Parts: sequence; C-alpha cells; structure tokens
Amino acid sequence: MAAGQIRTGRLTVDGPVAVVLPPREGFSPGAVGAIGLLVHRLSPQEDCIVGAPLAAPAFAGRRFVAARPVPWPPLGPLRYAAAVASVLRRLRPALIEVHNRPEIARHLAWRFPDIPVALILHNDPQAMRRARTASERTALLRRMRVACVSDWLRGRFVEGLPTGTEVRVLPNCIDLAALPPPVREREKLILFAGRVVADKGADAFVAACARVLPHRPGWRAAIIGGDRFSADAADTAFLAALRPLAAAAGIVMHGHQPHRVVLEAMARAAIVVVPSRWQEPFGMTALEAMACGAALIVSPRPGLLEVVGHAALRAEPDLLEAALLRLTGDPALQAGLSGRGLARAQLFDIAPARRRLQAMRADALARSRGFGQAAPA
Repeated sequence: MAAGQIRTGRLTVDGPVAVVLPPREGFSPGAVGAIGLLVHRLSPQEDCIVGAPLAAPAFAGRRFVAARPVPWPPLGPLRYAAAVASVLRRLRPALIEVHNRPEIARHLAWRFPDIPVALILHNDPQAMRRARTASERTALLRRMRVACVSDWLRGRFVEGLPTGTEVRVLPNCIDLAALPPPVREREKLILFAGRVVADKGADAFVAACARVLPHRPGWRAAIIGGDRFSADAADTAFLAALRPLAAAAGIVMHGHQPHRVVLEAMARAAIVVVPSRWQEPFGMTALEAMACGAALIVSPRPGLLEVVGHAALRAEPDLLEAALLRLTGDPALQAGLSGRGLARAQLFDIAPARRRLQAMRADALARSRGFGQAAPA
C-alpha cells in the first residue's frame, strides 16, 4: 500500500491524514506535551500534523504544518479552528483527526462535510466546550467517529446516551523498544515528573518528602517539570511558593527537561510518585514509570488505576507520607512493584496501539463512503 493510503477491507483512499493538535500543544523535542508526544509516537510518518506555529523546529522526519492566525474571527476558540481550516483547504486530506477539542472537530466537520472527521479525547468531555451535555455529545456522534484514551473517559462521554452507543477506547501507548534500559542498581531517589501544579499534587509530594527524608538516610527526592511544557516558561505563583519549601526539604527542582531526560531519570529512580488530585483521564507518567522499572505510588484516580492495575501502591495525596515510609523501608516491595510494573507496561506497547488507531481510521472512512454503520443518534 502506498504512503498516504488508508485501507479497509473494501476501501482504499488516497490522501494524507491531517492530525490536528490542540492550540497550545507543542511538537518539538524541547517543547511538547503529552498529546504531542503521543501523536509523534503513534501517528504514521506520512501523516500531516497541523498545529499552532512552533518556536523551535518540529520533530525530525515529521511533516508539520503551522496553522497561522487568520484575521477572522478576531477572538475566541474558533479562531484557531479557522486557521486550521485554511490549512486543510490546501491539504485536502482523506481524513481529519482532531485531538481533544470537540468544538474544533465540530467546526471542521461543518466546514468540510465531504471529509470524514475523527475525534480522540484525552480529557473529561463533560468539562469541554460542545461536549458538556448529552445532547452536545449526541450531535458530535452524528458528525464523526469518537474515541477516548481510557474506559473511564468513555463512560463520561456516553453518560446519558443510549445503551450501546459506539465510542472506541484507544489507550495511550509507549514504545518499549525506545526506552532507556532500567539500571541494575537503582538510585535511592524519589521522583516527581510532570506539570508542577496543584492538580498534579506537586505540593503534596514536597510536604511528604520533607517529612520522610529525615527518617531515610541516603534517600533524596527530585522534581522534573514546570508549569508548562517549555524550559522558558515563567514561574507561576504556585511554583514560586513551592521552591523555598522544596529547598528547605533538600528536594532538587530541575525544571522542564526534554522527554528523554525524564525517561532516563525514571530508569534510575527507585520510586516514582504520581500524587494527582484531579481525575486523571489516563496517566501517561505512571505508564512511563512502570515501563522504566521504577516502583510506583499513585493516587486512586480512575484513569491511573486503569493503567497501573495491581502494579502500584495507592495513596491519596494527603496520605503520601505513610506510603513513602513503607516503600522506602522495604526493598523487597520495591523490587516486586518494579517487576509487576514492567509486566503491566507490556500491555500498552506501541504495535497494538497502532492497529487500534488504524482500525478507527478505516472505520471513519468506511462510514463516510457508506460501507459502515452510522453511530447511534
């Protein structure tokens, strides 16, 4: 099959797939978020990635087209959608795949009624424009195929819709072959990696480590990340308040780092903590930590629990101290969680994820050509 073709059992379509990133998502090695990383990892090389203009070159070997600002509308969420539409008019893709923005997917489905649209949701749809209500979600399904990255998210999308509503689950994935190998003798390091914000529990991590480290000689703690996925992002009030607390506890804050540096740190650290307060829709950091062989502590949030199964300790952010004392004092438990995590991560390897993505795309194309069944109204 030639590059740029998508094939179902009865249908082959020429043309690229246009993958539309959220408006603030990066697609450069030094400035990229979870969705951009997933698209870079999972999307075929022939796809055309459409996003906001980048401050640095896009990932090497990828076709990236910047959706540059347009004069109308002058403000509002649809200004970016209009900029994307101007790119798609030139590109004329076989399929438009929108990540995490229902209002953009709906607008593009209206602007390009002859091109099938697929929407992949990475966050709670009931907190998003044009997806908050059951009637809005039903309207989306009339126009496009919808997938969610976890079963919990799927449940949120179909809430209030008829039983049997067709919404796929496309779990996030990881390329196990591309990870740094776990070290044999792991460092006595407790690691937090991700956005340093209250929703992610960064302050709970600092408070727990401040109480635990004096009782665990030889152990240290570190934070990798900032408020945004960029090294030059300015400090927020939350970060500014957290820095002296971390320094007083001896916790090193490394700021934003390239993704490979984060993975290398996870491959060395004995323990990774994901103390989220918000309802994590999936938990990519937890998956990466398991795949890198770290023993893991997570908050009992639905998306996180789907990812980790029984391969992690569970602790609410305000009870993190007890979990850390237990795990740092039990090398056998650390080794057991590490082994279970490595086995669990195998379920999310990249090959089956690519097959699921290709099946969804083929389904969207077949439906648009009259070969598939329309989603329930």
